[in-house]
Amino acid sequence: MRVLLTGHQGYLGTVMAPVLAAAGHEVVGLDAGLFADCVLGPSPSSSSRGYPMPADPPGHRVDLRDVTAEHLAGVDAVIHLAALSNDPLGALAPELTYDINHHASVRLAHLARDAGVRRFLYASTCSVYGATGGDELVAEDAPLRPVTPYAESKVRVEDDLHALADGDFSPVYMRNATAFGYSPRLRADIVLNNLVGHALLSGEVLVLSDGTPWRPLVHAADIARAFAAALVAPREAVHDRAFNIGSETNNVTVAEIAEQVAEAVPGSRVVITGETGADPRSYRVDFSRFRAAIPGFECEWTVKRGALELADAYRKHGLSREDFERRFTRLAVLRAASEAGTVDDTLRWRR
Repeated sequence: MRVLLTGHQGYLGTVMAPVLAAAGHEVVGLDAGLFADCVLGPSPSSSSRGYPMPADPPGHRVDLRDVTAEHLAGVDAVIHLAALSNDPLGALAPELTYDINHHASVRLAHLARDAGVRRFLYASTCSVYGATGGDELVAEDAPLRPVTPYAESKVRVEDDLHALADGDFSPVYMRNATAFGYSPRLRADIVLNNLVGHALLSGEVLVLSDGTPWRPLVHAADIARAFAAALVAPREAVHDRAFNIGSETNNVTVAEIAEQVAEAVPGSRVVITGETGADPRSYRVDFSRFRAAIPGFECEWTVKRGALELADAYRKHGLSREDFERRFTRLAVLRAASEAGTVDDTLRWRR
């Protein structure tokens, strides 16, 4: 298929594009490029061994809000990853989160349907379950209780895509668990990636909450494999359905994540300050629906293996504290761009 991959220069998109290409698809990217330079490791032209940066697929440098029908011409399927991609960003500018994550996403879906795109894979999130309470596993039919603008925007898009579903247009809602793992375009502001970085740079696995919240985690590579599988699955298996993406093995508390990091980074110690209290975002997730829809699919990465991978990559590429706190933290990147005047108040590039 000819696949339009939005967010192809992001943390997940950089991992997913080669997976799709290896499966034989023609990948066309679409990205505003806000985080294109957040690279840890050698460039595509480098001969360094270890963790090479793959060459980006051909693509469009365009803001999601400015997509036109021309960008969808000849496209068979859309994988939509592009978004303001975490809770702190959403809290910084809720109106922009809804403008980009919700309204622009639904507009993209309308354009896709009008262009004859038959499958639209939407990167949603397990954060839609929010404050579930209790220790029961939550499945896709559980009540949605988003507690942040980011998660709320995902719920709204799912609802609007459902209204667009018909005999020719199949939206699929991929509710990813919290991502982790090495990507050539790194993010250090997600829990496992962040804790490993703190451990290496300071010797402390720093947990600001009380450590009790449950988190479902999933490796970036397993997310890529799941999307690749859903892309070619029989229509009746995935049409207009939500799927939790991850593994029950990786339902862990923040304190348990911290202990795994301490094992992966010898000499580090867990420090739980509790200064932010008990995080209301706590949930354990049931991932069985996707395995039933896609026989044979299993996530391959555990939290422990991911922590070891990250520690190795950070050491190999000489991760610095400045890069960890600034270049690989989404909120810091956008603030720096705003202060430098390279983006305007709407997070569009200044011309």
